[in-house]
Amino acid sequence: MPKRLLYAAGCAALLAGCQSMSADTAAPVGDPMASAPPITRGFDAAGLSQVLLSEMAGQRGDFHRAATGYLAAAERYRSAALAERATLAARYTDDTGLLATTASRWQQYAPDDSAPEELLSGIAIDRGDWPGALRHRLELARDGQPARLLELVELAIEAHTPLSPLRDQLQAFLATHPTQLDAQLAMARLEAASGEADVAQQRLARLTRTHAAEPLLWLTRAQIAIESGDNAQAAALARRGQALAPDDARFVLALAQAEIAAGDLDAAEIQVNQLLAAHDNTPSLRLGLAQLYLEAGALDPAKRLLLPLLDRDATPPAAYLLLGTIAESQDEPDNALLYYRQVPPGPGFAESRALAVQMLVAAGRLDDAENFLRIESLRHPRQRALLTQIGVQALDAVDDSARADALLADSLARDPDNSDLLYSRAMRDYAQGDVDAMIATLRDIIAREPDNAAALNALGYTLATDSDRYDEAFGLIQRAHQLEPQNPAILDSLGWVHFKRGDSDKALGYLRRAYAGQPDQEVAAHLAEVLAAKGLDDEARALVARALAASDEHPDIDALLSRYPRLTPSPASDSTGRPDDTSVPNP
Repeated sequence: MPKRLLYAAGCAALLAGCQSMSADTAAPVGDPMASAPPITRGFDAAGLSQVLLSEMAGQRGDFHRAATGYLAAAERYRSAALAERATLAARYTDDTGLLATTASRWQQYAPDDSAPEELLSGIAIDRGDWPGALRHRLELARDGQPARLLELVELAIEAHTPLSPLRDQLQAFLATHPTQLDAQLAMARLEAASGEADVAQQRLARLTRTHAAEPLLWLTRAQIAIESGDNAQAAALARRGQALAPDDARFVLALAQAEIAAGDLDAAEIQVNQLLAAHDNTPSLRLGLAQLYLEAGALDPAKRLLLPLLDRDATPPAAYLLLGTIAESQDEPDNALLYYRQVPPGPGFAESRALAVQMLVAAGRLDDAENFLRIESLRHPRQRALLTQIGVQALDAVDDSARADALLADSLARDPDNSDLLYSRAMRDYAQGDVDAMIATLRDIIAREPDNAAALNALGYTLATDSDRYDEAFGLIQRAHQLEPQNPAILDSLGWVHFKRGDSDKALGYLRRAYAGQPDQEVAAHLAEVLAAKGLDDEARALVARALAASDEHPDIDALLSRYPRLTPSPASDSTGRPDDTSVPNP
């Protein structure tokens, strides 16, 4: 399968499925207080006034003030009901920190209630804090509540998060709850995803002796067999589970997946038709099945599944994205452009335009690429900066920096006060070695937009990296952190400037949090350097091993190893860092 088609399929999977990852934190529909318990007694005058003001704030739509008011009252009276109302109001705000605080207080005052624990797990998922999410799910499991551990682990695997911390948590849980089936299946999935399919199969074989009547066991075995490439075994396992749960469509899907992967498209069509007959009103099913065909290189069946989605009132953006890439793979570039252009602003917009521009540039149609970007900027003027960035990156990829510079200059001439375009100019100046011009542009952005967190962070990080003005850098990054306290890039900058100022302990905490949310090679290099400075070479070496295995290009890691050759992983270590793997904990 061509790399570009794999990329498009991955984008489509993200577009089709990412909402499920944050479903636990979705805002409620209608009145956020409608399901909250009534608060009618137990107040003094000040407390009653505070609650009434919070209630009125919620009715006016000022949910931030309502949430903070209810939270203050909850803490004053140690009331779970008030903390619940604070949480319901906070879900209508964009303040994830406030939501986490209110949910934590609700959980503290109502330790036997599963709802706050589930909500905290969802918040952790949205932040990319998979160990934190699992920790909350395990608390539910300890209380005998449905914890959906296997579901969480599958999402974590799809998100390509480091798996060692999750395995450690599950191992500790299983030491005291060895018969918990959900945890055992989740551990098997982690083992298989970590390259230990044999260990996973041994675990599942033991479970089969005691839980042969559990359909989920057979589904898990089938999924692991598919990932191992044993499609015949996967089909047999899926049929075994289907016999136990004939109405469970997941087994039909597993059968279709195994047959498509094996190239038996006629047999797969039977399963696909069965699924569509029962669930044709679910666009995500057609998208998922189309992706299975695409992964097997079967473009025509994928296209037949996707075309009916164009007649729906709300065509999923992923359908246009995949159809465009299929047309491109079938040497129909003009049709591909038509599909890409139909993705509206929102999810998939950037991906579709990037694929279109990359296609034109790769074909040497540079004038067509520029015309495409110009027309799209007229159609979507609010996306001008994004479209310009897409064009600049595509032109740089073919070493046409002069045309890229001209494209950016033209966009700035049309919209000279656009902060996003100015920020792009600043980053381009830095990449071309003109640090002074970059700093001047960033200062200009901040003068006009004092709360521009990206500009504050970029300027602070540049001063911390390219000068010794660490105090000024710290002030800028701290302001950015106050504006976006959960932003991994800002956490990375804050940790780095603490390190530059000589405070390795504070640096380590922020860098661990940054790496948990954004495990790229730049953050890994910063974290590894601080670990090395604190004498934690084994942990730093394991981190370096993972960063090297994750990407073919890792300039920050290469620069780190030139300064700290002792952090070079030994040949015996694999991509997970074993045998030196101590994992990177998340505070």
